[in-house]
Amino acid sequence: MQLKKYFITGLLIWVPLGITLWVLHLLVSAMDQILVLLPEQFQTEQWLGMHVPGMGVVLTFAVVIGTGLVAANMLGQRLLQFWEKILGRIPVFKSIYNSVKQVSDTLFSSSGHAFRKALLVQYPRDGSWTIAFLTGQPGGDVVNHLQGEYWSVYVPTTPNPTSGFFLMMPKSDVIVLDMSVDEALKYIISMGVVSPDTNGRRNGKVLARPEVVQQPEAARQQAVNQ
Repeated sequence: MQLKKYFITGLLIWVPLGITLWVLHLLVSAMDQILVLLPEQFQTEQWLGMHVPGMGVVLTFAVVIGTGLVAANMLGQRLLQFWEKILGRIPVFKSIYNSVKQVSDTLFSSSGHAFRKALLVQYPRDGSWTIAFLTGQPGGDVVNHLQGEYWSVYVPTTPNPTSGFFLMMPKSDVIVLDMSVDEALKYIISMGVVSPDTNGRRNGKVLARPEVVQQPEAARQQAVNQ
């Protein structure tokens, strides 16, 4: 029994470390492929005599930062608009590009609300609670068929939160958690093993923020007791 205990303890130490190093290796290797696109005289094998792992990461970071600096001024914005007009005239490509751009603008924009709040919702049935994320509000013709105020909600799966379900739920049925998005993701990925931080301002209870309609007392109490 002691041998089994030590083996499991060792796994708990090495498995997260091994997976982390493996993921980092994949990312660095993928970014290093960018160096292949450079002229031969700029590749590390030519001016250092050896391949330097991670140069692709440095190059990618430099390109992204440089692009952001250029696009931040007036001239850069005009060049970006001109570039997007050109891309918008390419069949098929423009549909994919515009869709991806809308999603990325929503997710990464500092003024957006996507994934800014962790929520508690009943899914897949009443009485069964799960963590979700606020992604916005329904739009288009969908609004004409919904009575009352609704929120667009993303319910991730566990342990892989990159897949999940998109739901439109009444705002009155959604509870905003006093929990950061990072804490909620850890909670989901660990399948509930890693509990959210209960120190400081987070006391482990479900709290509604001022901008959210107060939930019925029975629903709030039921959520707290879960």
